[in-house]
Amino acid sequence: MALLHELVDRAGRTWPDRTAVSTAAESIDWVRLAAASRRLAGWLSDLGLQRGQRVLFTGPAGPVIPALCFASSRLGTPFAVLHEATRGAALAHVLADAEPALLVADDPSALESARAAGVPTATLAQAAEYGLDGPIPEHLPEPISVDPLCLIYTSGTTDRPKAVVSTHQQAVFAVDAIQSMLGYRPDDVVYCPLPLSFDYGLYQVFLGAASGAHIRLGTPAEAGPGLLRTMVRAEATVLASMPAVAHTLARLIARNPVQLPPLRLLTNTGAAMPPETLSELRAGLPRLRVQLMFGLTECKRAAIMPPDADLDRPGACGVALPGTEIMAIDTDGNRLPAGQIGELVVRGANVMTGYWRRPELTAQKFHRVDGLFPELRTGDHGWLDEDGYVYFVGRLDDIYKERGFRVSATEVEAAARRVPGVDLAAVLPPLDGQPSVLAVVTGSTADAVLLRLRAEIEEFKIPRQCVVVDRLPLTRNGKVDRAVLRAEVSHD
Repeated sequence: MALLHELVDRAGRTWPDRTAVSTAAESIDWVRLAAASRRLAGWLSDLGLQRGQRVLFTGPAGPVIPALCFASSRLGTPFAVLHEATRGAALAHVLADAEPALLVADDPSALESARAAGVPTATLAQAAEYGLDGPIPEHLPEPISVDPLCLIYTSGTTDRPKAVVSTHQQAVFAVDAIQSMLGYRPDDVVYCPLPLSFDYGLYQVFLGAASGAHIRLGTPAEAGPGLLRTMVRAEATVLASMPAVAHTLARLIARNPVQLPPLRLLTNTGAAMPPETLSELRAGLPRLRVQLMFGLTECKRAAIMPPDADLDRPGACGVALPGTEIMAIDTDGNRLPAGQIGELVVRGANVMTGYWRRPELTAQKFHRVDGLFPELRTGDHGWLDEDGYVYFVGRLDDIYKERGFRVSATEVEAAARRVPGVDLAAVLPPLDGQPSVLAVVTGSTADAVLLRLRAEIEEFKIPRQCVVVDRLPLTRNGKVDRAVLRAEVSHD
């Protein structure tokens, strides 16, 4: 298949009555989702959208946004899904950057910001009503496979968020390759606590269309103390996880090992999964299998581990997707042999087109060799073993100097989590003359953690300061929010 919406059309024919997408309050089956996307494609066309124009969607989790995404696919209008809390300066940046022809939202402040920027608006409620009862257009001109499908905005650190452009061809290739390794089933219920603005969350919907699986969309409120209860009620068989979610689930299961979901598979990407968390989950869920993954928005997914292969190859994060290649290179761009650390490079049809209106940055990160598939310079340090398994060491911007030596924050965090009593850990590298700081969630003391770290890593790698915190603040995508953590630590 060459176009994304062909996945939902096939799902509607193959599994018409099976639930496609649901929340705690509403659901839609595959045949109705496919029909809703056709109606909404006509609705977007009636609102004046033309092929190539961008459209933004933002709002709470629910079936209407997936329907709008497949509708945009049909019409050839590249879409961007924004987090429902994107407001103020962050929304103003995206409105100016994407120059959309339409914003679909329900929040009054988001609608007002768009109108102030001269962007036409519509509401999610209007879209939901039209998707259920509107006429299905007889014919709409379709895009071709190399046309842009979506813009996915990546979180900014020192810069404003930037959008990665994906074509139909690239997205469908990634979906097929990922599905071939994860093997979602038509009888699966995939619990997705991740926002659809995060590509890991959005692709769960696409994988559902490719497999017939039921995608149960979660909410931030469900990711806390009610997570286990929610997953039991949903009868979840697959969890698209991040470390914070997995950690919460493991602790809840330890407290209540009687009521358990029929979970058969856990996947993880976006941040390294602590082995201790996986051990706790496996102890509580004996039939659970784990597939760790490595990827970036710029290539969707780069590597996936076979089921439970982390037990035999500790530290590995996968092998390259079918039809793709991963290598480590030195500073001169030369491929390194197995076992040597360098910058990880991804090559294949999963490498996206580049950054929206950022030609200089695109040229830095995306390279074509002899006109073949583009190569993505990931900005990550790692190495490959003789069998092609990838081992992540740390991001280039995660490497810092400690006592004159180069140190990886990822390595220090992993060592800290091995200290008895430490639940979570995050390193804040040196900044503006201030020393590095290790923040830990633990019942122990900071001095005791630093003392025990000496048994885990070399003395020169140990941060100069350790602080005990009640929690690690997270971004909307479930990663540690280091900017917020730094501010909290500095305030204390």
